[in-house]
Amino acid sequence: MADRFNSQEFFTLSRREWGRQSLGLLGAGIGFGAPSTSTALAFDKPATESVKITAVKTYLLRHQLKRAFGVSVSVPLDKTRTTLLVKIETDAGHVGWGETAAVSGARGAITDQLGPRLIGENPCDYRRLWRMMWGANFGHPFAVGALDMALLDLRGKILDLPVAELFGGRLRDKVPAYASAMNYVEGEEPETLYPREATQLVAAGYKALKMRLGRYSVSREAKVAAAVRQAVGPEIRLMVDGNAAYTLGSALRMGDVLHELGFEFFEEPLPQSPKYAGYEDLKEKLPLPLAGGEGVDSRASAKQLIDRRCFHIIQPDISLCGGFGETLFIAEMAALAGIPCIPHCWGGAILMAATTHLLSLLADPHWGFPTDTPPLELDQSENPWRSEIVEAPLLFQDGFVTVPRTPGWGITVKEDVVQRYAV
Repeated sequence: MADRFNSQEFFTLSRREWGRQSLGLLGAGIGFGAPSTSTALAFDKPATESVKITAVKTYLLRHQLKRAFGVSVSVPLDKTRTTLLVKIETDAGHVGWGETAAVSGARGAITDQLGPRLIGENPCDYRRLWRMMWGANFGHPFAVGALDMALLDLRGKILDLPVAELFGGRLRDKVPAYASAMNYVEGEEPETLYPREATQLVAAGYKALKMRLGRYSVSREAKVAAAVRQAVGPEIRLMVDGNAAYTLGSALRMGDVLHELGFEFFEEPLPQSPKYAGYEDLKEKLPLPLAGGEGVDSRASAKQLIDRRCFHIIQPDISLCGGFGETLFIAEMAALAGIPCIPHCWGGAILMAATTHLLSLLADPHWGFPTDTPPLELDQSENPWRSEIVEAPLLFQDGFVTVPRTPGWGITVKEDVVQRYAV
């Protein structure tokens, strides 16, 4: 490295090559944001300093489900599905896309507050804009998450780099993936639906599956979990999302069942509110790993949960906790506490691509053979914007998803399809 940066070669490097090399040193920095304008030496100034944001647009997408489905606490089962997309446009013709949950006033926060403040700004001033979006007193994590994603997509396209390379470079070209499936479906009994769906997913190449439990009694659903294990065999990794449907007592009873069946982890069986109360007690008594944290809204709230030792595995969501850099920060904090990070991801193609880039950056939790690499959650429920809104969905093969190598998130959004679902 030292030889490459001698004074003669410094002045003969092309601007783009110098930008690429410098990003490897500065971009990871750092993991939680780009260099400020004071360190803009790393960038091709003519290509970046003149770019300005001209518009911030939101698209609320809604889809009428063919069959109502949901999780344990979906009463009644959901008949529609929604998501919120953000598009940032620039005067240079580049556009960036982000995604978040269409709840808690996220759209209003973007259109009325944060979006107008970004107009006229340079999207490559990432760290400064990130600070501005959070604000002096408080920020809206759902809104910031979507805008953060869109800004990173833009920045990658302007600099002709995948987002993973903006943060120091990927550790792997493929990430393991698990199927997030087996929801409660109208007109189906889980005793027959879950084993059938699990078998189909294994045939499609998945080596790890997650199911939803908690709608019915522990005694009934213990048989469902056993039927799935019998259907897929002992080599397939199985997980359960309890979706806050359990008490401490029932969670421990179900935990004993899952442990006997060789399940990997039990996700969020207790309610998230208030502040994941009772999770420390459950973690100490549960016979298998406890996962949770999709409800964290920032690095600050994540730190409180890490300090309390609430989980064996923490699951921040890029779209819900303030964005890509914030999630990476949480993962690094968790690693210092010996807690693996497996990000939550239940959305469309944009969130999936962003989470894939994030997972390419996360180190394995130990120095042994990489059998515990953090996996990508791939939703298998009815979700038209998982594949329809992009020209080419993420490539899944033999249990792995390939990390995109083209600029930004590495996906091309089909705006005509977005407009078709927009309301």
